[in-house]
Amino acid sequence: MRYFPIFIDLNNKPVLVVGGGDVACRKVDMLLRAGAKVTVISPQVHKHLYQLAEQELLLWVQSFYQTDMLVDYVQVWATTDNPELNHKVHLDAKAQNILVNVVDDTPYCDFITPSMINRGRIQIAISSGGASPVLIRYLREKLESILPQNLSLLADFGASKRNSIKDELGSVDERRKFWEQFFTSPIIDKTIDRKDLEVLYNQILDQKSCVTGSQVWIEYADDVELLSIKSLRLMQQSELVLYPRDCPFEFIDLCRRDADREQYNDYSQLASLLEHAKTDRRRVSVFIPKGSHDNQLKLMRGSDNLLKIAAK
Repeated sequence: MRYFPIFIDLNNKPVLVVGGGDVACRKVDMLLRAGAKVTVISPQVHKHLYQLAEQELLLWVQSFYQTDMLVDYVQVWATTDNPELNHKVHLDAKAQNILVNVVDDTPYCDFITPSMINRGRIQIAISSGGASPVLIRYLREKLESILPQNLSLLADFGASKRNSIKDELGSVDERRKFWEQFFTSPIIDKTIDRKDLEVLYNQILDQKSCVTGSQVWIEYADDVELLSIKSLRLMQQSELVLYPRDCPFEFIDLCRRDADREQYNDYSQLASLLEHAKTDRRRVSVFIPKGSHDNQLKLMRGSDNLLKIAAK
């Protein structure tokens, strides 16, 4: 992984953009949406930037860039078509330990901007580390086509319930399972009215579902893409992942990121780990080699009528 993915809070923070052309327009629009206090330095600016300055949405310094202009900024963008000037901006920023991005010049970037999908509070960032912008655009378009348009509504609703749900459900585990049941409801993707979300919210609360444990067994082979959609969904719900040493990491990595992960060396150890998980009522994903026929393993798998999923 070449770049560490991170979202930076730029709200009310000073950001400098050197340059006033088309590229600057795109960056400034993004920065303003993030609430940054943007200053643009350029002798001339695009009409769009001029209008933003007229509306006092940004500060336009109508001048050529000088080193002494770089004062008290948390982030700097060099967007001109003059590589020598861009590199000077980069050098000045580095001297002051300010994060700098020279657009389309990766060696002179402390950070790069990913391709973004925005649904209100929901933001999805996709990056190839600058290696293949066309591939990233294809992936973004693919994701845009399958993500529901009501994600902003769902995020706002979830945010509004962060405190009240704590009064109803005392533990983090109970709340997590409640929201998983809520967001996987068949009506969620089609809901466009907050009132419908309130009805569903109260219905699930009224069920008073207790926190229960579960186990899902996943047979792994060589091709991780053969995992079923159902198995991926259940792997994302697991709080504990158990796997043998030779299980490919690609399978384990598809489980929920905050799940505990533990390697077992033999089936006796696995049985002990499962017993503890059952006592703690945890949801477990167990990886086993495809075609495993060990009698002890069959006994463990069949003892509680467990769901079995195979990657073919």
